[in-house]
Amino acid sequence: MNAIINEINTPTPHSTGSLKGKTIAIKDNIVTTSTPTTAASKTIHNYTSPFDATVVELLRSHGASISSKTNLDEFGMGSHSQQSFFGPTVSPFKRHGVALSAGGSSGGSAVAVAQGQVWAALGTDTGGSVRLPAAWTGVVGFKPSYGLLSRWGVIQYANSLDTVGILSRRVADARTVFEALNVFDSQDPTSLPRSVRQRIAARKERNSAKGLRIGVPTSYIISELSPAVRAAYSSTLTSLQNSGHTLIPIDSPTTQQALLAYYILAPAEASSNLAKYDGIRYGFRPPGPDARPKLNMPLYATTRGQGFGDEVQRRILLGAYTLSSEAMGNYFLQAQKIRRLVQQDFDRVFAMSHPLHDNATSSTGDESGKGVDIILTPTAPILPPTIEEVEQQSAVERYMNDVFTVPPSLAGLPAASVPVALPVSVQAELGADDVKTAGMQVIGQFGDDELVLEAAEIVEGLR
Repeated sequence: MNAIINEINTPTPHSTGSLKGKTIAIKDNIVTTSTPTTAASKTIHNYTSPFDATVVELLRSHGASISSKTNLDEFGMGSHSQQSFFGPTVSPFKRHGVALSAGGSSGGSAVAVAQGQVWAALGTDTGGSVRLPAAWTGVVGFKPSYGLLSRWGVIQYANSLDTVGILSRRVADARTVFEALNVFDSQDPTSLPRSVRQRIAARKERNSAKGLRIGVPTSYIISELSPAVRAAYSSTLTSLQNSGHTLIPIDSPTTQQALLAYYILAPAEASSNLAKYDGIRYGFRPPGPDARPKLNMPLYATTRGQGFGDEVQRRILLGAYTLSSEAMGNYFLQAQKIRRLVQQDFDRVFAMSHPLHDNATSSTGDESGKGVDIILTPTAPILPPTIEEVEQQSAVERYMNDVFTVPPSLAGLPAASVPVALPVSVQAELGADDVKTAGMQVIGQFGDDELVLEAAEIVEGLR
């Protein structure tokens, strides 16, 4: 299926802004007044918002043309863009004639950019939903620090994790969109206040041209890392070192636990956020009487059973269970503790202290006492699988695709996925229509978004 759900034929406002004349697609869980916003779900398949999301208003005010709404996994829950009420989205690439996964949940936005249908696109990133499809379609995907971009008008999945992200063909284009959207929004309670933004802006800037100290997490070299991605990662690190940057081995002991914590915390928040779609207050409502005593199926259960897809129902059930009185202590609270440990792991290795922690101290990942500027990891442990392979995977196997993208999401850190060329020996084994790149993920300290983008441009220049 095409990545585009709805075309938006609204004129571009007269503007001399930085995005004048640029066509930008919007993931269909970000509300717009000019076309329905469905979140790819039957539950709200005919909903049209009475207002535009703040990020949409900002794009238009800078002269951008909002061209279309893009397909996604229902309510952003998925890693392959297969869980949509409107049908799946597939990659423009193929492996020996077989369609590949576009990644998810912002797969529609990634495909629209990869095919040149738009100049850039907005997605949302909860645990990797911008970076993973970017890696698998050969484009740039940038997730800013949590709270920098407004979430007003974004249909919630997991409030403490959701971040508006940007997909583009070049890092410079992602920066242009980011600068247009990086403003305080009083309507969004999670928007970073001006005082924090000023504190971030006041921190000493570093010149990346003089050489970066790049953290290489030893715990990210896992058994699930495919030989192709491992080779691309190794060649990228070698090229960076040859360019004058310093590689620093660092320890990140909570990497494996981070994924477990994420798939407890995110479904828990989702079960709460989606409770309002009950056929009474909001959303789809099946025909027939409210009370069905003979079928023993009340309206609430019938509505949600028919309105939500399998993956959304799975996560609602998981989240409801982990929030129950008998399970909260063993699951939800433990996951919150792991989340704090993940944040502390990152704080210990970065040279820059966390701007929200007044008493933050930086330890280091090496013996010099300097800490690292950025961390570089693969974005995904494997190259994009075929759709046939995805269909054969269990839910747990699909969740493993997020193992590298989830840790910075739990910590709210900025991260960018940049495509790098696969080694020639790997490309020779692929078909002519296959993707020839792997995604490399640049991670920075909270608020260090500009340095992440600078480092991403350095990686981009290695191609």
